[in-house]
Amino acid sequence: MGIPESQNHGCARSRLVAASTLFAAGFSFSELAIAAAAAAAEGPELFGIPVDFILFALTLLGVALFHAHTLWVALTGLVVIAGYKILFTGFKQGPGAAGFVSHMGHEWVILTNLLCLLLGFALLSKYFEDSKVPAILPKYLPSDWKGAFVLLVMVFVLSSFLDNIAAALIGGAMAHTVFRGKVHIGYLAAVVAASNAGGAGSVVGDTTTTMMWISGVSPLAVLHAYVAAAVALVVCGIPAALQQHKYAPIMKYEPGAQVDWARVGIVAFILVAAIVTNVYVNVLHGDTADSFPFIGVAVVLAILVSVPLRRPAWNVLPEATKGTIFLLSLVTCASMMPVEKLPAASWQSAMTLGFVSAVFDNIPLTALALKQGGFDWGMLAYTVGFGGSMIWFGSSAGVAISNMYPEAKNAGRWLYHGWHVTVAYVIGFFVLLAVLGWQPTPKRGDLPITPKAPINAPAVPAR
Repeated sequence: MGIPESQNHGCARSRLVAASTLFAAGFSFSELAIAAAAAAAEGPELFGIPVDFILFALTLLGVALFHAHTLWVALTGLVVIAGYKILFTGFKQGPGAAGFVSHMGHEWVILTNLLCLLLGFALLSKYFEDSKVPAILPKYLPSDWKGAFVLLVMVFVLSSFLDNIAAALIGGAMAHTVFRGKVHIGYLAAVVAASNAGGAGSVVGDTTTTMMWISGVSPLAVLHAYVAAAVALVVCGIPAALQQHKYAPIMKYEPGAQVDWARVGIVAFILVAAIVTNVYVNVLHGDTADSFPFIGVAVVLAILVSVPLRRPAWNVLPEATKGTIFLLSLVTCASMMPVEKLPAASWQSAMTLGFVSAVFDNIPLTALALKQGGFDWGMLAYTVGFGGSMIWFGSSAGVAISNMYPEAKNAGRWLYHGWHVTVAYVIGFFVLLAVLGWQPTPKRGDLPITPKAPINAPAVPAR
């Protein structure tokens, strides 16, 4: 029996979007590498691209191709890149092993924060799942595909005031229960996208927006990222919900589930500790916010304090640790790339950085954008945040979800079944550009930005 024509069209569409995403990400990455070569000090190059970037690109390609061995590929890439830089090019902090040690001393806060948050929120998500709250959700959620979509909206809202890692893992825990452990990979991509979209317009919802806040960007200057994020949520959320409903409908409500309010209280306590620490440090001690992993340590301490009340599910840590080491390896590799300058600030470069974020850590990209200035911070927050959802290892939320669902560690399947995430990224971006245009704003202490001419969305000719 042949494949229905509609299914053939769906497969062709998914392949086209997946191929287009890979091409856009690869092209954008090469543009970043060439820009880096033009701005960086002299070093070995191949076809005008620094060897550092070629080694990193090979590492990412290995992760995409050998999805059953992602940890070892990432660790191998880290050792090769670090060895190359120690022996040949050195680091910004100095040459040789001493330069490497100084470089890691510069990066330890970000790496330790990620370590604590990924492992801490893995325990938190298990606390939440075992609280039985997800088991009573079918009583309140629509029973058809709209229930799956409402779940994504919940993740989006949670991520507006929680870290996107926590929001993604809570969403993954809810999905695991209400779909009886049978979650479509396209829906997993949408959970990650919803968590990244929800944090895009909030200075407490994502590491990159918090970095902007620390650097003097007004919280109001990133708020309009929600114009694009809300559109992207709808564009990718509806197809993902339909995928999930066809694959495994939401379970029917089964009376009798008893909510463990002690576990609910622990989850709330951990989240409040993270939020309060984040706000307190950044509002009152912004000058020292990047000198210590305050948020990660607060999460770990909150979990340890809660141990006498309910013992954490320590058994989730081995798998979570593997995924965490994988992410830290890629983040460290990215931090060693000789990126000293980004393309000139414009809506085109902001969109390009979104595709770069699918394969390159968005933290150093955001740091460079803040140093360079001249960006529309809301647009940039959307692109570097949501853009990381296009591939599973493009964001910390994606890596966290893949720790919970190992089948997600397949870049090909993620791109194929999560085609709607890339489509949503593009549509959301152009809706934001059409509605508000390019609005560069200065950071605190910067001179006012006075562009020669406003850059808006391409005009549609009158008929």
